Amino acid sequence: MSKQAYCSAAVLFLSMLCSVGVACAADMEITPFSTFNQSPLVQIYGLPHDTSADIVPPGAFHVVLNQDLSSNYSVNSSAREQITLDGETYRSTFSARYGIAPRWEAGIEIPYLLQGGGFLDSVVINWHNTFGLSQGGRDSAPKNRVNYSYIKDGEQKLSIDRSGSGLGDITLSGGFSLYDVRETGRHDRLALKGGVKLPTGDSSYLFGSGSTDVMLQLCGSMLKDSEWGSLGVYGSVGGLAMSRSDVLRDQHNPLAGVGTFGFGWGPASWISFKVQLNGTTPLYRGSSLSEISKSSLLLLFGGALKLPGEYLLDIGVAEDVAVTTAPDVSFHLGLSKRF
Repeated sequence: MSKQAYCSAAVLFLSMLCSVGVACAADMEITPFSTFNQSPLVQIYGLPHDTSADIVPPGAFHVVLNQDLSSNYSVNSSAREQITLDGETYRSTFSARYGIAPRWEAGIEIPYLLQGGGFLDSVVINWHNTFGLSQGGRDSAPKNRVNYSYIKDGEQKLSIDRSGSGLGDITLSGGFSLYDVRETGRHDRLALKGGVKLPTGDSSYLFGSGSTDVMLQLCGSMLKDSEWGSLGVYGSVGGLAMSRSDVLRDQHNPLAGVGTFGFGWGPASWISFKVQLNGTTPLYRGSSLSEISKSSLLLLFGGALKLPGEYLLDIGVAEDVAVTTAPDVSFHLGLSKRF
């Protein structure tokens, strides 16, 4: 998506904001989107889903079901390389965190993936036509196909042209609260979180990387209540250490940095709006193509709804701010509840 498309979406987003009353102060927590870059070459590694500074109280469960749908289309080449990333990725993730002791939690994330041709090509093409945006060759390519291909120096290093689905790489996680102070009208938190991603997914279909990854991150958030509702800011910074990957093995970087930053507004106790940036340093090297060796920057915008029964529904749309380093467009839904 381009800047024009983002501006059009932003106008719609602001219209939604104006339709919501702000007569009373709100107690809506502003929490991060529980997602990351869904590029087929990136989402196979142990990038953190959970970047919140929240730690589950002892004896309680926090359960989340995430659904990410991403449309990938990028064709690029240089004198030595050619890459095509054309397809759709569906990622369903079940995660649960449990408070094992005061200030301590443990959790698990289980993803299930489908790589396929999907149905979004015509939707994206019509969107681009409506707003006069560049198609980047998408309109002339075969529709609703899966074609992930990378050639370097005449060697075929990646080739997937059939749909498939299967279990992804499972992650075991943990967290420790460093600071959690709630005062009248504000709530500040700081937590250390980590995880180990296990190579349980089939790397030949990009359900996993074949590597064991260790992630550590520092997460913080500040929330303030005002006469206009809840105002929140949050962020995280961390690192990822990976064993040898099965995917582009000789070009894989064993270390990467990750970070998020976001802010939001909760005009009422049942709704919030937020904007978030996700960044990742390159996971590969030895390429002049941005799809392979460029740092990614992803913009997410949307909000959250508090549903009956204290369920929380996140709704977000993501675009690649650093073009071609992430899917052209991704849609995110996240349903969570604390028991």
